[in-house]
Amino acid sequence: MSSDAISVLVVDDSALMRNLVGRIIEGADGLRLAGKAMNGKFALSKIPNLKPEVIVLDLEMPEMNGVEFLQACQEQGIDLPVIVLSAVAKKGAKITMEALAAGAVDFIMKPQGAAPDEVRNIADHLIELVHSYGNRYRKRRGEPMVKPAKRRDVLKERPAEMPVNRKAPAEIRRPAAIPKDITPKDTPGQLEIIAIGISTGGPNALRKVFSEISSDLPVPVLIVQHMPAGFTLEFARSLDRICPLEVKEAADGDIIKKGRVLIAPGDFHITVEKRKLANILRLNQDPPMNGHRPSADVLFESVAKNFGNRAMGVIMTGMGRDGARNIGEIYMAGGITLGQDDASSVVYGMPRVAYENGFITEQVAIEDMAEKISSWARKLTGGDE
Repeated sequence: MSSDAISVLVVDDSALMRNLVGRIIEGADGLRLAGKAMNGKFALSKIPNLKPEVIVLDLEMPEMNGVEFLQACQEQGIDLPVIVLSAVAKKGAKITMEALAAGAVDFIMKPQGAAPDEVRNIADHLIELVHSYGNRYRKRRGEPMVKPAKRRDVLKERPAEMPVNRKAPAEIRRPAAIPKDITPKDTPGQLEIIAIGISTGGPNALRKVFSEISSDLPVPVLIVQHMPAGFTLEFARSLDRICPLEVKEAADGDIIKKGRVLIAPGDFHITVEKRKLANILRLNQDPPMNGHRPSADVLFESVAKNFGNRAMGVIMTGMGRDGARNIGEIYMAGGITLGQDDASSVVYGMPRVAYENGFITEQVAIEDMAEKISSWARKLTGGDE
């Protein structure tokens, strides 16, 4: 493994899980296993010598659990990206949200069995996250980022049930091309709704935006955050505790109203339905779009169809291109569209594609996103007059 590979520390009290995650890291181009630790206490003692750039952390461990480890890192000034290994359960979701509040950057679900397809899917997601956050950490420190490398044949080195070596996605490093010059069919109208699509890096990005959003935001907000079923309820509750607006996991038939933020439940698309007395939210389990359910493209398409130039679309950090096409329907109708910028995105994938397509009114840093959304909303509802 190249010496410039991103170094990873795996922390888990399960020897089986330490071994599994360690082998995933070792089998990935551009990553290097710095070491392993059986709990947070041992991990803290190993950090000075191992100098990891990313930590993969279990939450339920003896002596010092994951949340206690994150709190200790804050107290000791250890500023490393920590990706949480989360159990699939109501309790696991709640603790995961506590970990994000305590400084973790993202989370991934532990495999629930040894099925090759499940392990491979987990491996792909974990490698994407480690590369994304590891490169972001290096960029912040002014160090060279890891470039994609050719695949190595690790099938001879690993049992067949272990994941094949993966390479870093090139899109997280490719700069944006000059956007297409596209002219909307109309100008912005009276704003009635805001729709947001976001993925990798989303939990903490949304925590920042909605802790700073205006308390008198004059329109409702609908959010698609790519997140597994079982986690969006706790995520909505965690946002509700820090946001001046009401935040809840969306339910079928919810009224879409001023001062309310509705988050798509895991494994459900969300759309809007206009009625004479009120606009309501609908859930469905139609096939995934762009590999996702919920899908930002499904939400943007519905919002554009029902609100046209009276809508705002926001596309933020995330791998892939979900939302990058249909945010264009909002833009073409004359609505305002905001895209998170390259410098502040954990992964400049979704917003980059939307920008290159010519569908973004304005690119915005995460530090300015709450104020930008609030100011556009005031302007387009007459609040600045």
